[in-house]
Amino acid sequence: MATPLRRLPALLQSGGSIAIAMAIMNVSTYGFTMIAARVLGPRSYGALASLMATLLVITVLQLGLQATAARRIAAEPTHVAQIERTILGVTYRAALALGVLLLALTPVLNSLLRLDSYATAALVSVVSIPFTIMGGQAGILQGERRWAPLAVLYLLSGVPRLVIGTALILVSPTEFAALIGTGIGACAPVIAGWWFLRRPRAEGAQSEAHGFRRVMAETFQNSQVLLAFFALSNVDIVIARNVLTEHDAGLYAGGLILTKAVLFLPQFVIVVAFPSMADAGQRRRTLSISLAAVAVIGVAVTAGAALLSDLALVFVGGDSYSEIAQHLWIFAVLGTVLAMLQLLTYSVLARQGQRSAYLVWGALVAIVGLGLATSTLRGLLSVVIGVDSALLLLLLGISLYVIRPTPDREPVPSHR
Repeated sequence: MATPLRRLPALLQSGGSIAIAMAIMNVSTYGFTMIAARVLGPRSYGALASLMATLLVITVLQLGLQATAARRIAAEPTHVAQIERTILGVTYRAALALGVLLLALTPVLNSLLRLDSYATAALVSVVSIPFTIMGGQAGILQGERRWAPLAVLYLLSGVPRLVIGTALILVSPTEFAALIGTGIGACAPVIAGWWFLRRPRAEGAQSEAHGFRRVMAETFQNSQVLLAFFALSNVDIVIARNVLTEHDAGLYAGGLILTKAVLFLPQFVIVVAFPSMADAGQRRRTLSISLAAVAVIGVAVTAGAALLSDLALVFVGGDSYSEIAQHLWIFAVLGTVLAMLQLLTYSVLARQGQRSAYLVWGALVAIVGLGLATSTLRGLLSVVIGVDSALLLLLLGISLYVIRPTPDREPVPSHR
């Protein structure tokens, strides 16, 4: 019988290492979030939460690059050298362009997020650069199924933020210090990614399909689909800061800590499943198994939040957020719905569907319109869960229809 120590190398070379690394990353990330919620308090943490939500929306470019690289390499491994070279070229240019754009939008961010600090708003542009670069690096490793190096990138995406960010907010308990810690921590996986990809590659087959313009076009398409999802999953905190009192907006932000934990807890499922979802012959089975896995994780956390609300409150931020203790399970339900929506969104990217993204944009408009008409925490939460659940059922039905096998066992081609 193999000992656990002997199994370790095999585990690190399998998708299991991603699950471990992303679990540590999420624990570290949300450990920092919980510490920040306690140290900063509801008012300042509400500002930080809106900044982090903005960064999550901005990182759609990072995730678009990652999805493009992973899909192309998984689908055409004989062109890996060309794809890697093109992806990295696109990545560096895109990171710089995004940074410049966000710097120009500093006054808009300062006003929209009600930060009262141009320095804090400008810092978002700097932090976006390492976030974006990591996307291209991670996508190459994901497409090649180099799970151990990819796991290191995920580990370094969480642990340095926890250590550096905590140290900075203990010295200066402000959202500005917290954002600086986030930016410094984001440089660690970029350095590791450069190290893993530094070796020269032998030139393989060449194809015009993997040229600069086509990779840029796919990255843009993937990014706009992910932008729709991340805007959908983060716009509620911005709405909360405009329709609720500062205190209630801070409470809502505290509840979203649990929502985001449930959203990102099963993210390893998406990372491991995505290359297989790019394979037309494996899409339906992979999607079904992955959705079931995400649902089980979400139900388990929701049950825990309902039965152990006092314990869940500790993970949200402590007694300062006791007013929402009995509602935490509802925030967990929202996280479960969003996690399943995220998986369906990546399924759309894997099959290069286009029309389904319009539904996500429509849901975003609905949440903004209905959310701005609310005036209570419970009312806003009900609107968000209702719209997201309707979108989940609609996308699931479309996805199962589009990838259904035809009589000759081939999936139905579609841009839906």
